[in-house]
Amino acid sequence: MSARTLPLLFLNLGGEMLYILDQRLRAQSIPGEKARKVMNDIITTMFNKKFMEELFKPQELYSKKALRTLYDRLAHASIMRLNQASMDKLYDLMTMAFKYQVLLCPRPKDILLVTFNHLDAIKDFIHDAPGILNQVDETLRHLIETYGCLSAGEFQRIRQTLLIFFQDMHIRVSIFLKDKVQNSNGRFVLPISGPVPWGTEVPGLIRMFNHNGDEVKRTEFTTDANYVTPQREGSFDLYGDRVLKLGTNMYSVSRPVETHMSGSSKNLASHAKENVVPNPFAKEELNFLARLLGGLEIKKPGGSETGFRLNLFTTDEEEEHAALTRPEELSYKVINIEATQEPGRRAELSRILGELEVAEPRPASTEKGEDLLALMDGL
Repeated sequence: MSARTLPLLFLNLGGEMLYILDQRLRAQSIPGEKARKVMNDIITTMFNKKFMEELFKPQELYSKKALRTLYDRLAHASIMRLNQASMDKLYDLMTMAFKYQVLLCPRPKDILLVTFNHLDAIKDFIHDAPGILNQVDETLRHLIETYGCLSAGEFQRIRQTLLIFFQDMHIRVSIFLKDKVQNSNGRFVLPISGPVPWGTEVPGLIRMFNHNGDEVKRTEFTTDANYVTPQREGSFDLYGDRVLKLGTNMYSVSRPVETHMSGSSKNLASHAKENVVPNPFAKEELNFLARLLGGLEIKKPGGSETGFRLNLFTTDEEEEHAALTRPEELSYKVINIEATQEPGRRAELSRILGELEVAEPRPASTEKGEDLLALMDGL
């Protein structure tokens, strides 16, 4: 498992979230001024400097529910609100889209190009806000500094960590089904043709060498696939042509998008009830979330601002039906953690900690990072 995976996972999923929200804001004919405010507010929160600093610290990936809590808070960083069913669908679309991109990357390092594509597109969503643009550019620079020097082996570890995270997720998405890149069981269909990874040759030639390293024989063979050599490598600089199209906005052309639970996901839900052992990492995950959420500046409607509800379904009836039919075990019950100085926060956090049922004894002297409340007071 790679300790450098979390920033790439968060930024790519965040990019997919913004693609979807932008499409739904246009589909529901939300007034332009409100739509721009929502996008600017969410991007500002997502690229908060303190939050990014915490995110880029080497650390292991956390559970899907822990990450889902971050995205729930992020999606509600402005005047827009989502019902539980719409939030579930949003998270399903985000995760399946990025899973498909990771699977299709010609080489592990190209995950970084996918991330750059997301951030390049995010900058196009920003309106009349040079300060927010600078926040995104700073994150791009941080990505180049952190990942630009990593070896191919380390990128392979990152890719493997991402695939392990996504391996049990088989949500059917209408766009993928219509394009015939996903089967009815929710598993993706990977192409056997197309460009080979940069720096490699098109299959079809076997070279044989003697003990001195000299080439002594060549044998050609035919393949059923149609491979091509990429014209050039994508740019890993702050600006440039990424060449790779993975990670660009697939919702730029308006198409209805539906999600459905696959049979394997339903089976996963039926087995989930059997796992009643408390999560031994629950306490650490809560501390992790407190540190991250402490860096987020959440804006609430004020003055003449009025909030609105965004629906990721075509109708309210579809949204209600989805909420009723989704297996409870696969519905992410988000823990609301208020990392602020509001009265009563101690009681709420104490209640949450109690519900986690972590039965380990508390030490007499609290070490740094152990006490969630003390940690949040220090933010």
